[in-house]
Amino acid sequence: MSYEFYRSFDVSKKAYLTAEKALKECKNSFEEIDHLREYNQLRTIKAFQNAKINSSDFQNFSGYGYSDSGREAVEKIYAEIFSAEQALVRIQFSSGTQVISTMLKGILRPHDRFLIITGDVYDTLKFTLGINQKEDQASLKDFLIDFDQLNLDPKGEVDLESLKNIFKNKNQKYKAVYIQRSRGYTMRPALTNEKIAVICKIIKAQNPNVIIMLDNCYGELTQRNEPLAFGVDIMAGSLIKNPGAGIAPSGGYIAGKSNLVELCAEQMIASGVGSEIGPSLGFSKAIAQGIYMAPQIVATALKIAVFAATFFQNENYIVEPKPHDVRADIVQTINFDNKEKLIKFCQSIQECSAIDSQYAPIPAPMSGYDCDIIMASGSFTQGSSIELSADGPLRPPFTAFLQGGLNFESGYLACMKAMDQLWQEA
Repeated sequence: MSYEFYRSFDVSKKAYLTAEKALKECKNSFEEIDHLREYNQLRTIKAFQNAKINSSDFQNFSGYGYSDSGREAVEKIYAEIFSAEQALVRIQFSSGTQVISTMLKGILRPHDRFLIITGDVYDTLKFTLGINQKEDQASLKDFLIDFDQLNLDPKGEVDLESLKNIFKNKNQKYKAVYIQRSRGYTMRPALTNEKIAVICKIIKAQNPNVIIMLDNCYGELTQRNEPLAFGVDIMAGSLIKNPGAGIAPSGGYIAGKSNLVELCAEQMIASGVGSEIGPSLGFSKAIAQGIYMAPQIVATALKIAVFAATFFQNENYIVEPKPHDVRADIVQTINFDNKEKLIKFCQSIQECSAIDSQYAPIPAPMSGYDCDIIMASGSFTQGSSIELSADGPLRPPFTAFLQGGLNFESGYLACMKAMDQLWQEA
């Protein structure tokens, strides 16, 4: 597209030319992403065919949801795509935090102890763990479930040597190990399947009975397979992130070994009934369309991330991942070292969004976080991280966490608009 059209969005000629240069540098990475998209789309088509889903499955099942054929077909599709024995995919999950909390509470029992090996968890999960808890909150702490945390090594990676030493100790009593695949509000790299395989091998070699649980949020379909094929026993994620593709209006999934998934279903619903009930309420079509389109949308989000990394690195900003790094989630971080620049960046993302583009986000307190947060998300579904969004905590190094994008053009435009604002700030 010529500059004339971008000028109608008040993009400067300098930003346009700088973006074009960065875009040319992305060619090889984009080709690799296209190969990934093709592979994941074909195996998704195969999963739909094997599930034999049909149009009558999309009716509005209500009440208890017994024999909800749409729900059952969707769960078969998820199980195949994620290499799981069983999947629990429900519209009733409203967030990633809820589905991960359900997984933890479904599997762990009073006096159990588990090990978190990826450093600090997401801020919003700290309430579930009972961190800094001052009153009853139905946390794991309230149910006498405790944990230890393994800090990251100096390179920001999982400390494999310490992990080996922990599991060589025959007296360790961990029932489970918890892994967070994505980075949260940190600069550590997301975990690739290959790194997850190494972690699982270390743990299982010493104690094959330890349950390995994984938060897969932001990581779905960013590689050719999912972590369950690399030693993870059970994992969870949100449908308003990658697998919902901006189509599913809410929901989440838990996938893995059947006995573990069923425990989670009983935690979510009720003991003795588990996954047999829970109506799809007419949302099976949207959930099915979401996972069907997810390989395409995730590929678009990856391209926006690669471009943003290239564009901002060329202007001397610190980015993670680097433009040509192997990616295991859709999140791109950019350090601004300045709260005003972080705010300007997020406001530019909002301005180029499909919804609420006329509003400018401002930092504000948010439940679950220890500082003000700025969030830009002009999305069709509230909080949908697979749609173009950016957020960041108002604390050093004032990092923006960019994710998603239902089309490449929105992210491309937003980065140019943001750069113009940052040049003015300088």
